[in-house]
Amino acid sequence: MPAPTARPATARVATGQGAGPSGAASVTGHAVPHATPMPGQSKGQLQGQSRSHSAGGPVRATGVQTLIVHGDSVQVRPGGGMIQPDSEPQASSIVGQDFIARQAPTATAYELAAQMPGANVSGSDPFGFSPQTNISIRGMNGDAIGYVLEGMPLNDIAYYTGYPSQFADSENYESVAVQQGAPDLDSPVLNAAGGLMKLRFRTPSDKAGGFVNASYGSYNTNRQFLRLESGEIGRTGLRGFVSYSHAQTDNWRGPGRDERQHVDFKLEKTWGQGNSAALLGSWNQAIDSYYPQATLESWQQDGIHGANNLAARFDPTNDAAGTDYWRLARQPERTLYMGAPVTIHFDHGLTFRATPYAQGAFGNAPGGTQLPVSGLFNGAVPAQDTLSAPVVVDDYATVRADYTQRSYRSGFTTALDWTRGHNTLSLGYWYDYGDDAERETFTPVGANGQAGSIWGGTPILAAPGQPLVGADNHTIAQTNALFVGDRLSLLHDRLLLTAGFKEVMASRTGTNGVPGAVWRTSTNTAVPLPRLGARFQITSHHQVFFDATTNFRTPAETAMYDGYDPTSGALIQKGTTSLKNEYSIAEELGYRYADDRVVGTLTLFNYNFTNRQIATLAMVNGAPVQSTLNAGGQTSRGVDVEVGLRPWHHFSPYLSGEYLHATIDNDLYSGGDWLPTRGRRAVRSPTLQAAGGLTYDDGHLFGVITAHYTGHQYATFMNDERIPGHVTANLALGYRLGDVSVLHRPEFRLNFINISNQHYLSGVADPTLNARDTQGRNGTIIAGESPDYYIGGGFATMFTASTGF
Repeated sequence: MPAPTARPATARVATGQGAGPSGAASVTGHAVPHATPMPGQSKGQLQGQSRSHSAGGPVRATGVQTLIVHGDSVQVRPGGGMIQPDSEPQASSIVGQDFIARQAPTATAYELAAQMPGANVSGSDPFGFSPQTNISIRGMNGDAIGYVLEGMPLNDIAYYTGYPSQFADSENYESVAVQQGAPDLDSPVLNAAGGLMKLRFRTPSDKAGGFVNASYGSYNTNRQFLRLESGEIGRTGLRGFVSYSHAQTDNWRGPGRDERQHVDFKLEKTWGQGNSAALLGSWNQAIDSYYPQATLESWQQDGIHGANNLAARFDPTNDAAGTDYWRLARQPERTLYMGAPVTIHFDHGLTFRATPYAQGAFGNAPGGTQLPVSGLFNGAVPAQDTLSAPVVVDDYATVRADYTQRSYRSGFTTALDWTRGHNTLSLGYWYDYGDDAERETFTPVGANGQAGSIWGGTPILAAPGQPLVGADNHTIAQTNALFVGDRLSLLHDRLLLTAGFKEVMASRTGTNGVPGAVWRTSTNTAVPLPRLGARFQITSHHQVFFDATTNFRTPAETAMYDGYDPTSGALIQKGTTSLKNEYSIAEELGYRYADDRVVGTLTLFNYNFTNRQIATLAMVNGAPVQSTLNAGGQTSRGVDVEVGLRPWHHFSPYLSGEYLHATIDNDLYSGGDWLPTRGRRAVRSPTLQAAGGLTYDDGHLFGVITAHYTGHQYATFMNDERIPGHVTANLALGYRLGDVSVLHRPEFRLNFINISNQHYLSGVADPTLNARDTQGRNGTIIAGESPDYYIGGGFATMFTASTGF
């Protein structure tokens, strides 16, 4: 999403027989049953994916190998597609297309990853429309996670946040993978201490055709999706797809309606032995209603009703002077992501890989607020004119604060791999250029509650030709990264050793157009990031791995700029470039088991942070803007486990869980004193999480039920406020027909979300240092501030009819 999440100023503010070394099933003279396409997927496409997914490590086989593909059954993914064998020396969890195809078609990448160990998804609506959502992994927030689609980065360039409703339509994902602790050496991300989410588009079909579905559900939700496949164009090896979707839904607990339009495309050419080049991307446009976050006090008082929602009608005579009108908080956004991954194999063991990319985004994060009609300041400079506005109450004008963000980004990653014998040496370079402009202006609200275009109205002027601004900054960010890595395979690939080093050089140069503010500011940093890993295949079923990695991130760019109160001209934020970068060291020790029935992983992990960056929200003259708190040192230790069974009598169970012990290492400075936070639990870090799923699929009738438990989590560094644990569950039921004329396997599906209709706080939107007044180490009373929380989506159901053709 191109702009920070907004809220009104009046609302508080975030089969074979055995398994090879990788754990993949070996194919040794036996048929692989149940391997047919999902709806809209060609059989040729499935065979290609089978090769892809079994390539996680070497598979030893002897004798004649036979692969038989049946046309009347289903795929054999363990755990219903929620787990896959792996052989890399790092923890990783993957959900495949078969699991994705059974979920509600509106499901985002966050929701598809929600069953993975350590994943804690905080949402605001049941269908995933709202950008007010978050994910944490092993207690690390969504802005500490890298998001990559086939080699191109998707994180917001200013705040590192991910906006999953923009990424792709679920029908076009081949897989969603999360590397919980160790991002790839060549990943084009700066903030991946919390792991890496890797998204992959489906492979375009060999044959021309397509896929279509239509959905209708609770809250007047409707959605239509169409994908067209070109098939192979002539004998060029070129094939592609393009898809379009349109969806709408009502705000489930208040006034407003959301609308989303989305396009995905991929054009790919393959030739020779593993050579490929592709052009892919996503375009997204959405206009979303707003879901106010709640304090614990307001939640206990009003729950999903009352003051925790916006007003359906504009009423300037109410206590909020009309600033709580829902139309003043509609959030428009428009984004485009494009990438062109290329892989070319040369003689002498050389492989060249490159991914150039380009992105653009624009959005507005508005909110209703009030300004005095006289005595205004534009930054530190007094405004010359008296404010004239249609709606004035007690000498205060009701206005809409428009916080717009326009960003452009381009760059590329390149790598050259040289394989000689059992060794592969990799050299690479990543360059990234970001241009980000953020501006807050104010638009008068008319007597009917309208305030001009939601993309940014006609601004109030502080002087002739000079808009009144609450923020006006422009940042150019550049990243240069050099990396070298080595992979050594020994003992017939039973032992794999990896090592790497990455030097990241990042710079920001910015200007602040707010009158009276420091005009130019800049920051530069260079950070070395070493890493190593090992994997040993004990037997064909048992495997152990170890890795140690380093990561860093810089604070959000808004910390660089001065900010002023327009009602007084007072400095409310002093821009600084001296904030220290977060740096972390992480280790993982894991065990994997895989045979023809069971796939499982157990991982121990340990993190040590300095200058831990915690995402929160800061009010900028009526509009909340994402910011970061320096939480000092932190130590996080725990264990992840996941296990899945291959289909047995068409049933495939899956279980995952995590124990996390995350503590703050030092006291934090606040109000001229030190808060006694040393040894307390870290925010957004539930001690216990568990998830499970059970899938049934006989090729025609299918169903899957999933459940997730999240333990209590603290919202303050003093641990003086927390939200209780909660359990949610989803259910899907469906039936697939055989081919009917030109229709390939029509399907009818019902998805039930939050089937027990839990009303719960789904996560911490913006943590604070302390919720209650607290005595510091030196005796000072430090005032408390209430945190805000996401309210989880209620019960919803959706019916979908789909077919390939």
